[in-house]
Amino acid sequence: MQVITTELLTKFDVPGPRYTSYPTADRFVEAFGEPDYLRALDQRRTGPAASTRPLSLYVHIPFCESLCYYCACNKIITKHHDRSAPYLRYLSKEVDLHVQHIGAGQSVSQLHLGGGTPTFFSDDELGELMSMLRRNFNLVAGGEYSIEVDPRTVDETRLQTLARLGFNRLSFGVQDFDPLVQKAVHRVQPAEQVFALVEAARRIGFESINVDLIYGLPKQTPESFDRTLAQVAQLRPDRIALYGYAHLPERFKPQRRIVVVDLPGAANKVAMLARALAAFDAAGYDYIGMDHFALPDDALAVAKRQGRLHRNFQGYSTQPDCDLIGLGVSAIGKIGATYSQNAKSLEDYQDLLDQGHLPVVRGLAVSRDDLLRRAVIMALMCQGEVLYESIELSHLINFREYFASELQALRGMQEQGLVRLTDTGIEVTSMGWFFVRGVAMVFDKYLQADRTRARFSKII
Repeated sequence: MQVITTELLTKFDVPGPRYTSYPTADRFVEAFGEPDYLRALDQRRTGPAASTRPLSLYVHIPFCESLCYYCACNKIITKHHDRSAPYLRYLSKEVDLHVQHIGAGQSVSQLHLGGGTPTFFSDDELGELMSMLRRNFNLVAGGEYSIEVDPRTVDETRLQTLARLGFNRLSFGVQDFDPLVQKAVHRVQPAEQVFALVEAARRIGFESINVDLIYGLPKQTPESFDRTLAQVAQLRPDRIALYGYAHLPERFKPQRRIVVVDLPGAANKVAMLARALAAFDAAGYDYIGMDHFALPDDALAVAKRQGRLHRNFQGYSTQPDCDLIGLGVSAIGKIGATYSQNAKSLEDYQDLLDQGHLPVVRGLAVSRDDLLRRAVIMALMCQGEVLYESIELSHLINFREYFASELQALRGMQEQGLVRLTDTGIEVTSMGWFFVRGVAMVFDKYLQADRTRARFSKII
């Protein structure tokens, strides 16, 4: 692996979008509502590609038993598990309303349960949820069916149940193995527990196991994080997601409980990232892009090598670019040339469904320029390459004229060894992959005059 200098890491230690969509979700507007979303659903059913366009489902389960101080997710902290059953009924109502517009039996090749803590649901409730989805959709063989798992909420028996329900991918929230860090973020889970669960998941036969890590948490040091990195290398999950902690207490109330003086400084944060990149490379992981790593034989690494990598609201995916139906409070969807988001509060979400409405409260109809820039940004993020001719034929533009100022901005990145500008296109170098968010930001027209980048996490 090419050496990534701390100087370069520090230079790109700036806020920026994660580009799980373009335009990004902060650009959604309340002028887009249920009528716009219904039109998009109807067009999906009646349009020319109605029978062949793939479909993905995301289900947001917001409940958590305890609060993790770093969390920026939409969640409801409660120990009252009797709140699950009513929520399940509302999910069923939401599915029924969708089926009225797109028809029953639509083929689904990707399903993801996120949160919150999806395993807050009991085994029976998860079984009821999966049965309800299967009654209304066709979950095709060979699809990706994943669930986020809090290690504190499952044992081997529960993992067997998840496999029996059809899940073939797991994502364990680890963040850090250090007990002092776990205590500082109010998420104590012994390493032995995670190791036992991953071993059990392998015995059961899950196709891919992911582990989430966060650097930049309170009480972390480069040395303490080295110990976590060594444990992760020993654990050897199929995939690793490594996120930089973004301390935004003015936006996320739980983060106000973090003691600011306990947070590592910028230099230590950069050192943790640099050491993580080296450790995962030494352990044999392929760098997928942004903050994702995978073993060479994992489907994600194979897809990257074959140029089949895609990106959606759950991050990198092997599945083709597809329509996404978001179910549950705050869930985001993508249908055709539109994005949509459900009500963020449980009360508003339930009230709208009680009135017979889909709970979409904001979104965006994507413009021609948005579609063009999305194609360029996703090509950079997923393939690390943009071919001028391909974009020109698809969008009927002259690339060099349309993006003259952007290409000029990339010349500085070319001098830094991050990209190559050729006669036929733009190539992200092997070193540039580590800064691909920064490369993509050049083509984000919303950022050009934007003075509020602090709303985003830092790009490294």
